Amino acid sequence: MCGIFGYIGHRNASSLLVRGLLRLEYRGYDSSGVVVKNGQLQSYKDIGKISDMASSLPNIKGSMGIAHTRWATHGGVTKENAHPHISNDGKVAIVHNGILQNSDALRKRLKRAGVRLNSETDSEVFCHYIAMALDEGKEPLEALQSVLSMVRGTWGVCVLFQEYDYVLCARNGSPLIIGRGNNEMFISSDPHAIREHTDQLVALEDGQIAKLDAHNFQVMQTDGQEVESHLLQLDEEWGESELGEYPHFMLKEIHEQSQSLQHCISGRLRHAEGTSVLGGLQVQPQDLAQLPHVRLIGCGTALHAAQIGQILIEQWARIPAVSHVASEFNANDPVINPNALHLAISQSGETADTLSAVKEIQRKGADVYGVVNVVGSSIARQCGKGVYIHSGPEQSVASTKAFTNMVGALALFALQLGRSRHLSKTKGKSIIREMRTLPEKIRTYLEQPGPIEQAVELVTKAKSVLFLGRGISSPVASEGALKLMEIAYIPCLAYPAGEMKHGPIALIEVNSPVVVIAPNDGVQDKTLNAIHECKARGAKIILIHEEGDPISEIADVSIPIPSTIPMLTPLLSVLPTQLIAYHAALALDNDVDRPRNLAKSVTVE
Repeated sequence: MCGIFGYIGHRNASSLLVRGLLRLEYRGYDSSGVVVKNGQLQSYKDIGKISDMASSLPNIKGSMGIAHTRWATHGGVTKENAHPHISNDGKVAIVHNGILQNSDALRKRLKRAGVRLNSETDSEVFCHYIAMALDEGKEPLEALQSVLSMVRGTWGVCVLFQEYDYVLCARNGSPLIIGRGNNEMFISSDPHAIREHTDQLVALEDGQIAKLDAHNFQVMQTDGQEVESHLLQLDEEWGESELGEYPHFMLKEIHEQSQSLQHCISGRLRHAEGTSVLGGLQVQPQDLAQLPHVRLIGCGTALHAAQIGQILIEQWARIPAVSHVASEFNANDPVINPNALHLAISQSGETADTLSAVKEIQRKGADVYGVVNVVGSSIARQCGKGVYIHSGPEQSVASTKAFTNMVGALALFALQLGRSRHLSKTKGKSIIREMRTLPEKIRTYLEQPGPIEQAVELVTKAKSVLFLGRGISSPVASEGALKLMEIAYIPCLAYPAGEMKHGPIALIEVNSPVVVIAPNDGVQDKTLNAIHECKARGAKIILIHEEGDPISEIADVSIPIPSTIPMLTPLLSVLPTQLIAYHAALALDNDVDRPRNLAKSVTVE
């Protein structure tokens, strides 16, 4: 949550800071602000969208500044609680992403010392304690170190000083990226906000501090010991985040799924051997053959991808697999087999709950492989090996193309694992042939998506919507329900079709919409039973099915998708659910890309 952007160089800082924040708005958009050094620390902040703040931003000149877009944790959505926070003497400004667990105690100490507090936030304590340390004669680095020794929790924090021509940054649990340009430096929570300026990046690790001026940077441990930092090369695709001809990023990203899936699978399929190769795994077939089981962890959309991955692995590799909610993983104290393979799935690579689970698994002696989108992200670095899904930047808070590519990457893994065990070459070749057709099938469907408007008319009039699927379609139902809740704010339930009669059927009334995902996957007959049970109680059936399937006759709204092999149907059946959510949100006049109370990257536990 929350986005940080900073600039030190020779250009006008305020315009660059605003542009950086606009690219980070999906991380939080309750409030935003900038502070620029110009003899003094000049700041401006406001609640609401960054574009609103920018339109009223005064002409603040200066070539050094930091900025912030907020997702509220401690303290309500007010101008006072917006970042930056500035010390009462005007000499120290900070922006912070994270949560300070001992902020109440630290705030009480400040009050006893006579320090005026100007907000309800936990973050504010940083600027006051740093200012107090400077007053005691400490240098800025010493001052920051002393404060970091006091606070507990997570932070990505940047500090700007009135009397010093450099910026200090520190990280513990919340991401910070440094970009090196031509006699200028950039700071960002995410790499794509920097990509238009430079492709030379350094990702700070937990427990590190960075000191930056316009020409150079120095990275050190919290105790001051200098560490060697390695520059990362960011792919060109990470600069592509403009709307173009589309009215919203979500619609743009829905339509990018054909191309993004192609990027995910390109170069990874080996038709002659009937297998796939994921070089980032750094694992040999003989090692894969000895695995006792596979465990997948994720949150939200990534969890639904993990659930699909579990089924793919068990079907193609015939090895036990299990998916876990990452946010509950550590609390449940699971048994870790050091010989098993663990996959941590996260679009951003910064999901705090997933990262915490990764560290716990590693602590107990097992390997974890990241399945992430962002190069140099925390999970990618913590794992050290894994799979990049190559979706490119995803600006809309509601994930679409990243889900598709997570499933695509997990399908590649399941194929590679299966071929190292029991899957025949012939079967592997048939899977590859079908995978290669999917990008075009996605494109074809999106050109003619079917009666989405009819489905939207039903769901937008409903008190709630039930999503049903069976087998590998059950996680797709969960993903469809999540999308509709996220951006249309319509209460939804998602259930395996066979479980519908064990409770959710009580919610069905006359005209209740039920979205059913029913491809020709071998369990359709049982899904049909659930449809009849719903229709008998007056429900309206929105049916997602394969083209030419006579099951369409039972539907009130029939949405056909291209045919594929059963295990790959999620890559197509999810598309209508994304479109229904998008158009429902538009019909209800909601902000499609920036839904209320949500942020793209959840970097707090």
